[in-house]
Amino acid sequence: MALRTPIDRLRQPFDALMGAQTTGGILLFLAAVAAMIWANSPWADSYHHLWEQRIVVGSEAWRLDLSLHHWINDGLMAMFFFVVGLELKREMVAGELSRPRDAMLPIAAAVGGMVVPAAIYLVQNPGGEAHAGWGIPMATDIAFALGLMALLGKRVPLALKVFLTTLAVADDLGAVMVIALFYTSDVSLWNLAMGAGVLGIMVLGNKLGARSPWFYAFFGIGGLWTAFLLSGVHATIAGVLAAFTIPAIPKVDEHVFVRRMRLYLFSYSQQDTPDKGIRSADQMHDLERMNRMTEYATTPLQNLEHALHPLVTYIVLPLFALANAGVELPPDLLGALTTPVAMGVALGLLLGKPFGVMLASWIMVRFAGARMGKGVTWRHMLGAGLLAGIGFTMSLFVNELAFADPLLRQEAKLGVLGASLLAGVLGYAWLVRTPGKKEV
Repeated sequence: MALRTPIDRLRQPFDALMGAQTTGGILLFLAAVAAMIWANSPWADSYHHLWEQRIVVGSEAWRLDLSLHHWINDGLMAMFFFVVGLELKREMVAGELSRPRDAMLPIAAAVGGMVVPAAIYLVQNPGGEAHAGWGIPMATDIAFALGLMALLGKRVPLALKVFLTTLAVADDLGAVMVIALFYTSDVSLWNLAMGAGVLGIMVLGNKLGARSPWFYAFFGIGGLWTAFLLSGVHATIAGVLAAFTIPAIPKVDEHVFVRRMRLYLFSYSQQDTPDKGIRSADQMHDLERMNRMTEYATTPLQNLEHALHPLVTYIVLPLFALANAGVELPPDLLGALTTPVAMGVALGLLLGKPFGVMLASWIMVRFAGARMGKGVTWRHMLGAGLLAGIGFTMSLFVNELAFADPLLRQEAKLGVLGASLLAGVLGYAWLVRTPGKKEV
């Protein structure tokens, strides 16, 4: 029987909160609201001044001198993209993206949900500096979309949750490709070549059996991320590339693991236990062997994803929202919301996303033989399309890359925040009222 201490009872509500799928989305929402209130309060100057503070890392010979805002967007968000990359690799190796027949419907839906919003934005902004914002309404925020889906519980089929999860993962992959190909500054080929060399070392380490996270952290941060930061290719792409070098194969298979663990457990049970629960030297040796075998039976990819996911969900993303969602509301709010940029972003997310998801899904079902999951109806698909219109994190991130003009950034942020809020409310309300599929 496990010993239950007072601290365990105190931690129980906190652990339950941190384990809930909706907590990350709630924190993200609260951070965005706090940023909006702060940026429109009498202390608005302190909000902007905080993110302009310079943080210097290095020495006189070589150093990185970036504002706090850039450290968050280029540094901490690289960690977010690293976790995204881990999720993508896991799904490609043994998840929904590993089975082409099952994956083709949500992948096609993700493509449709990216192309149509971009097209709507370009219709609103066919030229000029505003033209560069076409990538903003293409993205889906995984934390918010899946958090709202989790709130629906058993009101929606499990297959719909799988569909939206796969769609969001494929959407992330598309967003990464868009950022890499279209939202980069002047490229330094020397630094890019250095980054490619470091990436090659990490791939070689994988092939040679390197499993230590410190090996990949050293070369990933000290080499790959730094080289990309200096190359002009956005540094967050380094996070995705680094993630794909992490080993995804356990060192021992299930049969070896079970057999060895049985031997160690039998050996442990045969040892004499000293008084007061202190373990003997032989028992400690058996425990160490079991710990090592457990480590061998898991993959470094899953270990890192499990370790970093809470850090990204509860710290990195809320901090990003706090630093980027603080848009000052103009006196003429209606006028700002009806500018071509704001309208292009808002219509892209609110109308383009569900329309693109539905159109691509219908084409795949009608002409390619794709199948919707068990219990999923077209009404469910529309609800998933509406939830996919929650752009928030990724849309705000692309906005920072797309525009140098603060006014255009402000207009796009208003479109992102307004559309994401409406998409979440409409998607949730629609799915709550959508009846389940009747069994025939």
